[in-house]
Amino acid sequence: MRDHIVAVDVGTTSARAAVFDRAGRLLSRAKQPIEMIRPRENHAEHDSENIWAACCGAVRAALAEAGIFAKQVAALGFDATCSLVVRDRDGKPLSVSPRGENRFDTIVWLDHRAINEAEILNASGHPVLKYSGETLSPEMQMPKLMWLKRHHKETWAKTGFVFDLADFLTWKATGSASRSRCTLTSKWNYLSHETPGWQADFLGLAGLDDLLERASLPEDTVAVGGVIGHLTNAAAADLGLDTKCVVTAGMIDAYAGALGALGKAADGEALEQSVALIAGTSSCIVAFNSQPKPGQSLWGPYYDALLPGHWLVEGGQSATGALLDHIVRMHAAGGEPTLELHARIVARIGELRAEEGGNLAPDLNILPDFHGNRSPLADPRATGVISGLTLDISFDGLCRVYWRTSVAIALGIRHILEALVQYGYRFETLHITGGHVQNPLLLELYADVTGCKVVVPNTKDAVLLGTAMAAAVAGGLHENLQAAAGAMDQGWAEHAADPRQTKAYGRDYRRFLAMVRHREELRRLDDDAA
Repeated sequence: MRDHIVAVDVGTTSARAAVFDRAGRLLSRAKQPIEMIRPRENHAEHDSENIWAACCGAVRAALAEAGIFAKQVAALGFDATCSLVVRDRDGKPLSVSPRGENRFDTIVWLDHRAINEAEILNASGHPVLKYSGETLSPEMQMPKLMWLKRHHKETWAKTGFVFDLADFLTWKATGSASRSRCTLTSKWNYLSHETPGWQADFLGLAGLDDLLERASLPEDTVAVGGVIGHLTNAAAADLGLDTKCVVTAGMIDAYAGALGALGKAADGEALEQSVALIAGTSSCIVAFNSQPKPGQSLWGPYYDALLPGHWLVEGGQSATGALLDHIVRMHAAGGEPTLELHARIVARIGELRAEEGGNLAPDLNILPDFHGNRSPLADPRATGVISGLTLDISFDGLCRVYWRTSVAIALGIRHILEALVQYGYRFETLHITGGHVQNPLLLELYADVTGCKVVVPNTKDAVLLGTAMAAAVAGGLHENLQAAAGAMDQGWAEHAADPRQTKAYGRDYRRFLAMVRHREELRRLDDDAA
Protein backbone atom coordinates (compact mmCIF):
# COMPACT_ATOMS: atom_id res chain seq x y z
CA MET A 1 0.00 0.00 0.00
CA ARG A 2 1.37 3.41 -1.00
CA ASP A 3 0.89 5.33 2.22
CA HIS A 4 4.32 6.90 2.76
CA ILE A 5 5.91 10.13 1.57
CA VAL A 6 9.51 11.07 0.77
CA ALA A 7 10.48 14.72 1.19
CA VAL A 8 13.76 16.33 0.11
CA ASP A 9 15.05 19.69 1.34
CA VAL A 10 18.02 21.30 -0.40
CA GLY A 11 19.72 24.00 1.61
CA THR A 12 22.89 26.00 1.10
CA THR A 13 25.38 23.31 2.10
CA SER A 14 23.44 20.03 2.20
CA ALA A 15 20.53 18.00 0.90
CA ARG A 16 18.31 16.25 3.43
CA ALA A 17 15.72 13.57 2.81
CA ALA A 18 13.07 12.12 5.12
CA VAL A 19 10.40 9.45 5.07
CA PHE A 20 6.99 10.25 6.61
CA ASP A 21 3.80 8.29 7.04
CA ARG A 22 0.41 9.79 6.17
CA ALA A 23 -0.03 11.02 9.76
CA GLY A 24 3.13 13.14 9.51
CA ARG A 25 5.32 10.95 11.70
CA LEU A 26 9.00 11.24 10.76
CA LEU A 27 10.35 7.70 10.28
CA SER A 28 13.87 8.51 9.13
CA ARG A 29 16.10 11.30 7.94
CA ALA A 30 19.43 11.41 6.07
CA LYS A 31 21.80 14.14 4.96
CA GLN A 32 24.39 14.57 2.21
CA PRO A 33 26.75 17.55 1.76
CA ILE A 34 26.71 19.70 -1.37
CA GLU A 35 29.54 21.77 -2.77
CA MET A 36 29.54 25.57 -2.94
CA ILE A 37 32.32 27.77 -4.30
CA ARG A 38 32.92 31.52 -3.83
CA PRO A 39 35.06 32.45 -6.87
CA ARG A 40 34.73 36.21 -6.27
CA GLU A 41 33.27 38.64 -3.80
CA ASN A 42 29.44 38.50 -3.93
CA HIS A 43 29.60 35.30 -6.04
CA ALA A 44 28.41 31.89 -4.86
CA GLU A 45 27.91 28.87 -7.12
CA HIS A 46 26.69 25.27 -7.04
CA ASP A 47 27.06 22.28 -9.35
CA SER A 48 23.48 21.11 -9.95
CA GLU A 49 24.54 17.54 -10.76
CA ASN A 50 26.31 17.46 -7.40
CA ILE A 51 23.04 18.58 -5.81
CA TRP A 52 21.04 15.87 -7.61
CA ALA A 53 23.53 13.20 -6.54
CA ALA A 54 23.30 14.41 -2.94
CA CYS A 55 19.48 14.24 -3.09
CA CYS A 56 19.61 10.70 -4.44
CA GLY A 57 22.09 9.59 -1.80
CA ALA A 58 20.01 11.13 0.98
CA VAL A 59 16.78 9.52 -0.28
CA ARG A 60 18.36 6.07 -0.54
CA ALA A 61 19.80 6.37 2.96
CA ALA A 62 16.49 7.56 4.42
CA LEU A 63 14.58 4.70 2.78
CA ALA A 64 17.08 2.17 4.11
CA GLU A 65 16.91 3.58 7.63
CA ALA A 66 13.10 3.55 7.61
CA GLY A 67 12.95 0.05 6.15
CA ILE A 68 10.52 1.29 3.50
CA PHE A 69 10.29 -0.23 0.03
CA ALA A 70 9.66 1.71 -3.19
CA LYS A 71 6.18 0.21 -3.58
CA GLN A 72 5.15 1.86 -0.28
CA VAL A 73 5.94 5.42 -1.42
CA ALA A 74 3.05 7.38 -2.89
CA ALA A 75 4.79 10.65 -3.67
CA LEU A 76 8.02 12.60 -3.59
CA GLY A 77 8.38 16.32 -2.90
CA PHE A 78 11.29 18.75 -3.19
CA ASP A 79 11.91 22.10 -1.57
CA ALA A 80 15.02 24.16 -2.17
CA THR A 81 16.67 27.52 -1.87
CA CYS A 82 15.83 30.01 -4.63
CA SER A 83 19.04 29.32 -6.55
CA LEU A 84 19.17 29.63 -10.35
CA VAL A 85 20.12 26.66 -12.58
CA VAL A 86 21.15 27.23 -16.22
CA ARG A 87 21.14 24.48 -18.87
CA ASP A 88 21.64 24.31 -22.63
CA ARG A 89 19.04 23.16 -25.19
CA ASP A 90 20.00 19.52 -24.57
CA GLY A 91 19.60 19.96 -20.83
CA LYS A 92 23.34 19.96 -20.11
CA PRO A 93 25.00 22.32 -17.60
CA LEU A 94 26.16 25.79 -18.70
CA SER A 95 28.68 27.85 -16.80
CA VAL A 96 27.57 30.84 -14.74
CA SER A 97 31.04 31.11 -13.23
CA PRO A 98 34.01 33.40 -13.88
CA ARG A 99 36.02 30.18 -13.70
CA GLY A 100 34.29 29.02 -16.88
CA GLU A 101 33.58 25.47 -15.71
CA ASN A 102 30.25 24.23 -17.06
CA ARG A 103 29.59 22.14 -13.98
CA PHE A 104 29.13 25.33 -11.94
CA ASP A 105 25.79 26.07 -13.55
CA THR A 106 23.91 27.37 -10.52
CA ILE A 107 23.89 30.85 -8.96
CA VAL A 108 23.28 30.35 -5.24
CA TRP A 109 20.42 32.26 -3.59
CA LEU A 110 22.79 34.33 -1.42
CA ASP A 111 24.86 35.46 -4.42
CA HIS A 112 24.73 39.28 -4.73
CA ARG A 113 26.49 39.74 -8.09
CA ALA A 114 23.32 41.33 -9.54
CA ILE A 115 23.09 44.31 -7.17
CA ASN A 116 23.42 46.82 -10.03
CA GLU A 117 20.78 45.04 -12.10
CA ALA A 118 18.39 45.03 -9.13
CA GLU A 119 18.88 48.76 -8.72
CA ILE A 120 18.17 49.38 -12.42
CA LEU A 121 14.90 47.45 -12.20
CA ASN A 122 13.93 49.13 -8.95
CA ALA A 123 14.46 52.59 -10.46
CA SER A 124 11.98 51.74 -13.24
CA GLY A 125 8.95 52.00 -10.95
CA HIS A 126 7.21 49.33 -13.05
CA PRO A 127 3.78 48.27 -11.69
CA VAL A 128 4.99 44.67 -11.27
CA LEU A 129 7.14 45.90 -8.38
CA LYS A 130 3.98 46.48 -6.35
CA TYR A 131 4.03 42.72 -5.79
CA SER A 132 7.65 42.69 -4.66
CA GLY A 133 7.56 45.37 -1.98
CA GLU A 134 8.42 48.04 -4.60
CA THR A 135 11.98 46.68 -4.76
CA LEU A 136 13.77 43.62 -6.11
CA SER A 137 16.56 41.98 -4.17
CA PRO A 138 19.67 40.72 -5.99
CA GLU A 139 18.70 37.37 -4.45
CA MET A 140 15.69 37.21 -6.80
CA GLN A 141 15.84 35.73 -10.26
CA MET A 142 15.11 38.67 -12.60
CA PRO A 143 18.22 40.64 -11.57
CA LYS A 144 20.32 37.47 -11.82
CA LEU A 145 18.92 36.66 -15.27
CA MET A 146 19.53 40.23 -16.39
CA TRP A 147 23.12 39.96 -15.10
CA LEU A 148 23.61 36.64 -16.88
CA LYS A 149 22.49 37.99 -20.25
CA ARG A 150 24.62 41.15 -19.88
CA HIS A 151 27.81 39.51 -18.60
CA HIS A 152 27.75 35.92 -19.94
CA LYS A 153 26.59 36.45 -23.52
CA GLU A 154 28.10 33.15 -24.69
CA THR A 155 26.22 31.22 -22.01
CA TRP A 156 22.99 33.07 -22.79
CA ALA A 157 23.25 32.25 -26.49
CA LYS A 158 23.39 28.52 -25.65
CA THR A 159 20.71 28.57 -22.95
CA GLY A 160 17.69 26.32 -23.42
CA PHE A 161 16.43 25.90 -19.85
CA VAL A 162 16.63 28.03 -16.72
CA PHE A 163 15.14 26.71 -13.49
CA ASP A 164 14.58 27.72 -9.94
CA LEU A 165 16.41 24.98 -8.05
CA ALA A 166 13.22 23.27 -6.84
CA ASP A 167 11.91 23.18 -10.42
CA PHE A 168 15.23 21.78 -11.65
CA LEU A 169 14.84 18.90 -9.20
CA THR A 170 11.30 18.08 -10.36
CA TRP A 171 12.57 18.24 -13.97
CA LYS A 172 15.38 15.82 -13.16
CA ALA A 173 12.88 13.55 -11.46
CA THR A 174 10.13 13.57 -14.10
CA GLY A 175 11.52 15.02 -17.33
CA SER A 176 8.76 17.63 -17.22
CA ALA A 177 9.68 21.32 -17.53
CA SER A 178 6.44 22.35 -15.79
CA ARG A 179 7.07 24.97 -13.12
CA SER A 180 5.76 25.53 -9.64
CA ARG A 181 3.47 28.46 -8.90
CA CYS A 182 5.37 28.79 -5.63
CA THR A 183 8.74 29.44 -7.27
CA LEU A 184 7.67 31.56 -10.25
CA THR A 185 5.32 33.80 -8.28
CA SER A 186 7.70 34.53 -5.44
CA LYS A 187 11.05 34.70 -7.25
CA TRP A 188 10.41 35.39 -10.97
CA ASN A 189 7.89 38.29 -10.92
CA TYR A 190 5.20 36.00 -12.36
CA LEU A 191 1.80 37.44 -11.40
CA SER A 192 -0.36 34.40 -10.66
CA HIS A 193 -3.41 36.61 -10.05
CA GLU A 194 -3.30 37.98 -13.61
CA THR A 195 -3.65 36.51 -17.11
CA PRO A 196 -1.12 36.33 -18.61
CA GLY A 197 1.13 35.90 -15.60
CA TRP A 198 4.26 37.06 -17.43
CA GLN A 199 4.37 40.83 -17.96
CA ALA A 200 5.95 41.30 -21.40
CA ASP A 201 6.76 44.99 -20.89
CA PHE A 202 8.63 44.22 -17.66
CA LEU A 203 10.67 41.51 -19.38
CA GLY A 204 11.44 44.01 -22.15
CA LEU A 205 12.50 46.63 -19.65
CA ALA A 206 14.96 44.10 -18.19
CA GLY A 207 16.27 43.29 -21.66
CA LEU A 208 14.81 39.80 -21.33
CA ASP A 209 12.34 39.77 -24.23
CA ASP A 210 13.59 36.28 -25.13
CA LEU A 211 13.43 34.87 -21.59
CA LEU A 212 10.38 32.63 -22.03
CA GLU A 213 11.99 30.96 -25.04
CA ARG A 214 15.53 30.82 -23.63
CA ALA A 215 14.44 29.45 -20.27
CA SER A 216 11.64 27.20 -21.62
CA LEU A 217 9.19 28.90 -19.28
CA PRO A 218 5.51 27.91 -19.51
CA GLU A 219 2.54 30.28 -19.41
CA ASP A 220 0.85 28.21 -16.70
CA THR A 221 2.09 26.96 -13.34
CA VAL A 222 1.38 24.03 -11.03
CA ALA A 223 0.01 24.82 -7.56
CA VAL A 224 1.64 23.53 -4.38
CA GLY A 225 0.27 20.02 -3.87
CA GLY A 226 -0.27 19.60 -7.61
CA VAL A 227 1.30 16.81 -9.66
CA ILE A 228 4.26 17.45 -11.98
CA GLY A 229 4.49 13.84 -13.16
CA HIS A 230 5.78 10.37 -12.31
CA LEU A 231 9.42 9.44 -11.83
CA THR A 232 11.28 8.52 -14.98
CA ASN A 233 13.04 5.17 -15.15
CA ALA A 234 16.43 6.85 -14.73
CA ALA A 235 15.34 9.01 -11.77
CA ALA A 236 13.62 6.08 -10.08
CA ALA A 237 16.83 4.08 -10.35
CA ASP A 238 18.89 6.98 -8.98
CA LEU A 239 16.55 7.52 -6.03
CA GLY A 240 15.76 3.91 -5.16
CA LEU A 241 12.04 4.46 -5.91
CA ASP A 242 9.78 3.32 -8.75
CA THR A 243 7.95 4.94 -11.66
CA LYS A 244 4.56 4.78 -9.92
CA CYS A 245 5.75 7.42 -7.45
CA VAL A 246 4.31 10.85 -8.29
CA VAL A 247 6.31 14.07 -7.92
CA THR A 248 4.65 17.18 -6.59
CA ALA A 249 5.41 20.79 -7.53
CA GLY A 250 8.58 22.12 -5.91
CA MET A 251 8.56 24.66 -3.10
CA ILE A 252 10.78 27.45 -1.83
CA ASP A 253 12.36 26.03 1.31
CA ALA A 254 11.13 28.78 3.62
CA TYR A 255 7.55 28.33 2.43
CA ALA A 256 7.74 24.60 3.05
CA GLY A 257 8.93 25.48 6.55
CA ALA A 258 6.04 27.90 6.99
CA LEU A 259 3.51 25.19 6.10
CA GLY A 260 5.15 22.66 8.42
CA ALA A 261 5.47 25.16 11.27
CA LEU A 262 1.89 26.42 11.02
CA GLY A 263 0.30 22.96 10.83
CA LYS A 264 -3.31 23.22 12.02
CA ALA A 265 -2.99 27.02 12.07
CA ALA A 266 -2.83 26.95 8.26
CA ASP A 267 -6.62 26.64 8.22
CA GLY A 268 -9.29 28.96 9.60
CA GLU A 269 -9.06 32.21 11.56
CA ALA A 270 -5.77 31.27 13.21
CA LEU A 271 -3.92 31.67 9.89
CA GLU A 272 -4.12 35.47 9.74
CA GLN A 273 -3.24 35.75 13.43
CA SER A 274 -0.04 33.75 12.95
CA VAL A 275 3.37 34.43 11.48
CA ALA A 276 5.93 31.77 10.58
CA LEU A 277 9.63 32.36 11.24
CA ILE A 278 11.95 29.98 9.42
CA ALA A 279 15.34 30.61 10.98
CA GLY A 280 18.61 28.97 10.00
CA THR A 281 21.52 30.25 7.91
CA SER A 282 19.23 33.15 7.05
CA SER A 283 15.79 33.94 8.46
CA CYS A 284 12.45 34.36 6.78
CA ILE A 285 9.13 35.70 8.09
CA VAL A 286 5.99 34.49 6.28
CA ALA A 287 2.47 35.86 6.81
CA PHE A 288 -0.84 35.31 5.01
CA ASN A 289 -3.99 37.26 4.27
CA SER A 290 -7.12 36.73 2.22
CA GLN A 291 -6.62 40.22 0.74
CA PRO A 292 -3.50 41.71 -0.88
CA LYS A 293 -1.70 44.06 1.52
CA PRO A 294 1.25 45.52 -0.39
CA GLY A 295 4.04 46.93 1.74
CA GLN A 296 7.26 48.63 0.75
CA SER A 297 10.40 46.56 1.36
CA LEU A 298 8.42 43.36 2.02
CA TRP A 299 8.50 40.60 -0.60
CA GLY A 300 5.03 40.06 -2.02
CA PRO A 301 2.13 39.90 -1.71
CA TYR A 302 2.14 36.73 -3.81
CA TYR A 303 -1.18 35.13 -4.74
CA ASP A 304 -1.47 31.34 -4.40
CA ALA A 305 2.27 31.02 -3.78
CA LEU A 306 1.51 28.48 -1.05
CA LEU A 307 -2.06 28.28 0.25
CA PRO A 308 -4.90 28.52 -2.29
CA GLY A 309 -6.87 31.74 -2.20
CA HIS A 310 -4.37 33.50 0.06
CA TRP A 311 -1.76 36.17 -0.46
CA LEU A 312 1.66 35.50 1.04
CA VAL A 313 4.04 38.21 2.18
CA GLU A 314 7.64 37.61 3.17
CA GLY A 315 10.31 39.48 5.08
CA GLY A 316 13.74 38.26 5.96
CA GLN A 317 17.29 38.61 7.19
CA SER A 318 20.01 37.51 4.77
CA ALA A 319 22.41 36.26 7.45
CA THR A 320 21.46 35.08 10.95
CA GLY A 321 22.88 31.65 11.73
CA ALA A 322 25.58 32.57 9.21
CA LEU A 323 26.20 35.78 11.16
CA LEU A 324 26.67 33.94 14.45
CA ASP A 325 29.13 31.63 12.68
CA HIS A 326 30.94 34.67 11.33
CA ILE A 327 31.19 36.27 14.78
CA VAL A 328 32.71 33.06 16.15
CA ARG A 329 35.25 32.86 13.32
CA MET A 330 36.11 36.55 13.51
CA HIS A 331 36.81 36.76 17.26
CA ALA A 332 40.29 36.03 18.62
CA ALA A 333 38.84 33.51 21.09
CA GLY A 334 36.66 31.81 18.49
CA GLY A 335 37.57 29.39 15.72
CA GLU A 336 35.66 27.01 13.51
CA PRO A 337 31.97 27.40 14.55
CA THR A 338 31.14 23.78 15.35
CA LEU A 339 27.97 22.76 17.17
CA GLU A 340 30.10 22.01 20.21
CA LEU A 341 31.64 25.50 20.24
CA HIS A 342 28.24 27.15 19.85
CA ALA A 343 26.98 25.06 22.78
CA ARG A 344 29.95 26.10 24.94
CA ILE A 345 29.29 29.76 24.15
CA VAL A 346 25.58 29.48 24.90
CA ALA A 347 26.26 27.72 28.21
CA ARG A 348 28.80 30.36 29.28
CA ILE A 349 26.41 33.17 28.34
CA GLY A 350 23.88 31.61 30.71
CA GLU A 351 26.46 31.68 33.50
CA LEU A 352 27.47 35.27 32.79
CA ARG A 353 23.87 36.45 32.75
CA ALA A 354 23.26 34.78 36.10
CA GLU A 355 26.38 36.39 37.57
CA GLU A 356 25.62 39.85 36.19
CA GLY A 357 21.86 39.92 36.71
CA GLY A 358 20.95 39.23 33.11
CA ASN A 359 22.03 42.63 31.79
CA LEU A 360 25.01 41.38 29.81
CA ALA A 361 27.12 43.92 27.86
CA PRO A 362 24.38 46.60 27.74
CA ASP A 363 26.66 49.14 26.01
CA LEU A 364 27.52 46.77 23.16
CA ASN A 365 25.11 47.47 20.27
CA ILE A 366 24.99 45.71 16.92
CA LEU A 367 23.24 46.09 13.57
CA PRO A 368 23.15 42.58 12.05
CA ASP A 369 23.14 43.59 8.36
CA PHE A 370 26.51 42.03 7.50
CA HIS A 371 25.07 40.71 4.20
CA GLY A 372 22.71 43.58 3.47
CA ASN A 373 19.22 44.24 4.80
CA ARG A 374 16.51 42.20 3.11
CA SER A 375 13.63 43.61 5.21
CA PRO A 376 12.29 46.07 6.06
CA LEU A 377 14.91 48.37 4.48
CA ALA A 378 15.44 46.40 1.24
CA ASP A 379 19.05 47.58 1.10
CA PRO A 380 21.48 44.93 -0.19
CA ARG A 381 24.34 47.40 0.28
CA ALA A 382 23.68 47.82 4.01
CA THR A 383 26.52 46.69 6.24
CA GLY A 384 26.82 45.51 9.82
CA VAL A 385 27.73 47.84 12.68
CA ILE A 386 29.24 47.04 16.08
CA SER A 387 29.40 49.84 18.63
CA GLY A 388 30.97 49.46 22.06
CA LEU A 389 33.91 47.12 21.47
CA THR A 390 36.80 46.99 23.91
CA LEU A 391 40.22 45.30 23.83
CA ASP A 392 38.77 42.17 25.44
CA ILE A 393 39.86 39.11 23.41
CA SER A 394 38.94 36.50 26.03
CA PHE A 395 36.38 33.72 25.63
CA ASP A 396 34.02 35.71 27.85
CA GLY A 397 34.53 38.63 25.48
CA LEU A 398 33.44 36.41 22.60
CA CYS A 399 30.37 35.35 24.61
CA ARG A 400 29.36 38.98 25.15
CA VAL A 401 29.61 39.78 21.44
CA TYR A 402 27.71 36.56 20.60
CA TRP A 403 24.95 37.44 23.07
CA ARG A 404 24.53 40.95 21.72
CA THR A 405 24.54 39.61 18.15
CA SER A 406 21.69 37.29 19.15
CA VAL A 407 19.83 40.26 20.63
CA ALA A 408 20.40 42.17 17.39
CA ILE A 409 18.99 39.32 15.29
CA ALA A 410 15.83 39.30 17.44
CA LEU A 411 15.58 43.09 17.21
CA GLY A 412 15.76 42.76 13.43
CA ILE A 413 12.79 40.37 13.54
CA ARG A 414 10.88 42.91 15.65
CA HIS A 415 11.71 45.54 13.01
CA ILE A 416 10.14 43.33 10.31
CA LEU A 417 7.08 42.51 12.41
CA GLU A 418 6.43 46.20 13.07
CA ALA A 419 6.58 46.84 9.32
CA LEU A 420 3.96 44.12 8.81
CA VAL A 421 1.70 45.78 11.37
CA GLN A 422 2.16 49.10 9.60
CA TYR A 423 0.79 47.53 6.40
CA GLY A 424 -2.28 46.05 8.06
CA TYR A 425 -1.20 42.61 9.25
CA ARG A 426 -2.33 41.50 12.70
CA PHE A 427 -0.83 38.56 14.55
CA GLU A 428 -0.46 37.10 18.02
CA THR A 429 1.71 34.04 17.55
CA LEU A 430 5.16 33.44 16.10
CA HIS A 431 5.59 29.86 14.81
CA ILE A 432 9.32 29.10 14.66
CA THR A 433 11.20 26.35 12.88
CA GLY A 434 14.74 25.82 11.61
CA GLY A 435 18.09 25.54 13.30
CA HIS A 436 17.40 28.37 15.73
CA VAL A 437 14.97 26.22 17.73
CA GLN A 438 18.07 24.37 18.97
CA ASN A 439 19.42 27.60 20.45
CA PRO A 440 17.66 28.42 23.76
CA LEU A 441 19.02 31.98 23.74
CA LEU A 442 17.33 32.77 20.43
CA LEU A 443 14.01 31.17 21.43
CA GLU A 444 13.95 33.25 24.61
CA LEU A 445 14.87 36.40 22.70
CA TYR A 446 12.30 35.91 19.94
CA ALA A 447 9.56 35.81 22.58
CA ASP A 448 10.84 38.56 24.88
CA VAL A 449 12.04 41.01 22.23
CA THR A 450 8.89 40.79 20.06
CA GLY A 451 6.37 40.25 22.86
CA CYS A 452 4.78 37.44 20.83
CA LYS A 453 3.80 33.99 22.01
CA VAL A 454 6.33 31.64 20.42
CA VAL A 455 5.18 28.24 19.18
CA VAL A 456 7.72 25.54 18.28
CA PRO A 457 6.43 22.46 16.40
CA ASN A 458 7.17 19.11 18.02
CA THR A 459 8.37 17.71 14.71
CA LYS A 460 12.12 17.39 14.34
CA ASP A 461 12.03 19.08 10.94
CA ALA A 462 9.14 21.35 9.94
CA VAL A 463 10.67 22.19 6.56
CA LEU A 464 10.70 18.55 5.49
CA LEU A 465 7.26 18.07 7.04
CA GLY A 466 5.85 20.96 5.00
CA THR A 467 7.22 19.40 1.82
CA ALA A 468 5.75 16.06 2.87
CA MET A 469 2.34 17.72 3.39
CA ALA A 470 2.36 18.97 -0.21
CA ALA A 471 3.50 15.58 -1.52
CA ALA A 472 0.76 13.85 0.49
CA VAL A 473 -1.83 15.88 -1.43
CA ALA A 474 -0.25 15.01 -4.77
CA GLY A 475 -0.15 11.35 -3.74
CA GLY A 476 -3.85 11.32 -2.87
CA LEU A 477 -3.29 10.73 0.86
CA HIS A 478 -5.03 13.99 1.83
CA GLU A 479 -7.64 16.07 0.01
CA ASN A 480 -5.90 19.46 0.07
CA LEU A 481 -3.09 21.38 1.76
CA GLN A 482 -5.16 22.51 4.73
CA ALA A 483 -6.37 18.95 5.33
CA ALA A 484 -2.81 17.63 5.09
CA ALA A 485 -1.51 20.34 7.44
CA GLY A 486 -4.15 19.46 10.01
CA ALA A 487 -3.76 15.71 9.75
CA MET A 488 0.06 15.72 9.77
CA ASP A 489 0.56 18.33 12.54
CA GLN A 490 2.64 16.79 15.33
CA GLY A 491 1.68 19.28 18.05
CA TRP A 492 3.79 22.06 19.52
CA ALA A 493 5.35 23.64 22.58
CA GLU A 494 4.64 27.24 23.63
CA HIS A 495 7.01 29.87 25.02
CA ALA A 496 5.38 32.95 26.52
CA ALA A 497 7.05 36.35 26.47
CA ASP A 498 8.08 37.92 29.78
CA PRO A 499 6.41 41.38 29.74
CA ARG A 500 9.13 42.82 31.98
CA GLN A 501 11.84 41.70 29.59
CA THR A 502 9.88 42.94 26.58
CA LYS A 503 9.76 46.38 28.18
CA ALA A 504 13.48 46.23 28.98
CA TYR A 505 14.36 45.33 25.40
CA GLY A 506 12.52 48.48 24.33
CA ARG A 507 15.70 50.35 25.26
CA ASP A 508 17.74 48.12 22.94
CA TYR A 509 15.21 48.59 20.15
CA ARG A 510 15.40 52.37 20.43
CA ARG A 511 19.18 52.12 20.13
CA PHE A 512 18.79 49.74 17.20
CA LEU A 513 16.63 52.25 15.31
CA ALA A 514 19.02 55.09 16.19
CA MET A 515 21.91 53.08 14.72
CA VAL A 516 19.92 52.55 11.52
CA ARG A 517 19.47 56.32 11.26
CA HIS A 518 23.11 57.03 12.05
CA ARG A 519 24.33 54.55 9.44
CA GLU A 520 22.25 56.37 6.84
CA GLU A 521 23.63 59.72 8.03
CA LEU A 522 27.17 58.45 7.49
CA ARG A 523 26.26 57.31 4.00
CA ARG A 524 24.78 60.72 3.20
CA LEU A 525 28.01 62.40 4.29
CA ASP A 526 29.76 60.50 1.49
CA ASP A 527 27.05 61.56 -0.96
CA ASP A 528 27.35 65.20 0.10
CA ALA A 529 31.13 65.11 -0.36
CA ALA A 530 30.70 63.77 -3.88
